[in-house]
Amino acid sequence: MFQTVLTVLGVIILAAVFWAARGALMLIYISALIAMGFSPIVKMIEHPQVGRLPAVPRWLAILVVYLAGVSVIAIVGLMVVPPLVGQSLALWERLPDELNKFQGFLIRYKILREPITLAEAVRSAPQGSGANAVGTVLVALSSVIGGVFGFITIVILSFYLLVEAGAMFEYWIRFVPAAKRGTVAEAAREAVLKVSAWLRAQFVLAGVMGTFTAIGLGFMGEPYFYVVALIAAIGETIPIIGPVIGGITAVLVAVTVSPKLALMVGIYFLILHQLEANILVPKIMERRVGVSPVAVMVALLIGGALWGLIGAILAIPSVAILSIIVDQIAVTRDGSRQTLKAQVSSLK
Repeated sequence: MFQTVLTVLGVIILAAVFWAARGALMLIYISALIAMGFSPIVKMIEHPQVGRLPAVPRWLAILVVYLAGVSVIAIVGLMVVPPLVGQSLALWERLPDELNKFQGFLIRYKILREPITLAEAVRSAPQGSGANAVGTVLVALSSVIGGVFGFITIVILSFYLLVEAGAMFEYWIRFVPAAKRGTVAEAAREAVLKVSAWLRAQFVLAGVMGTFTAIGLGFMGEPYFYVVALIAAIGETIPIIGPVIGGITAVLVAVTVSPKLALMVGIYFLILHQLEANILVPKIMERRVGVSPVAVMVALLIGGALWGLIGAILAIPSVAILSIIVDQIAVTRDGSRQTLKAQVSSLK
């Protein structure tokens, strides 16, 4: 009984520690998923199969992958940021005229009695709203700073996890019974392949959505459609909210041309989002990752409810890893049952 009480207390204390450190554990989990996703690519560079190319040191192969990623991000930033800033400045200059037109529309249909200037809107704001606004800005700044530090932590930790992956696996596998080490190693390899497939599927989805966005907006005559297409492609890597950000950006850019174009772009993105959410994501994830469309949609809903945006992003690779664990448990139980039946039959 004393041992049981100590075990229960240990489990409770461990659960409390994990709950208190859930933010740090989430960063570690994200870093591990990124390391698993890039592991096959690093292995290909480390041991090239083309011709008789010599083996590359693992740290150099990882560095090549990271430099390639940084180069892509830099190129996308150079293509997106300058036109986006220029378009935002042009929209800011036209904002008073557009606001007056909108107020005229509201007055025409008796929704608004008289025009309201910006100064009147500030004067009519409730008392204490300025302090609330300052607090909101400070909270937003702290969130941005925390996000930047979290991103840097993930990049550095995933690099070290890739470097030390082999040594870490050899260390932890010693705590597994010798009879089950082969099964655990096979499950680990399959998990790495599935997470890598999920990462490639994310790139495929981003490419498909960016291409369809560029084609559609180009035909409709939206300015800087390639910038909007890049934003939509990047947003595709963020479930639920990412496509919405791409659609809002496209509509805001279209408003600078005409309300009619903004309406057309909004309808186009609504249709595109429905096709992406209900057909593209489930089918591509099923083919690449091996997770059924039902499991994909359920995982996105549950992950979003538990952890918000981060939970939705990590839902599919988590379900893929969980499916491997469940399959291995089922195979082990089936093997044990078959062995037991064989022993019973031999006794008969």
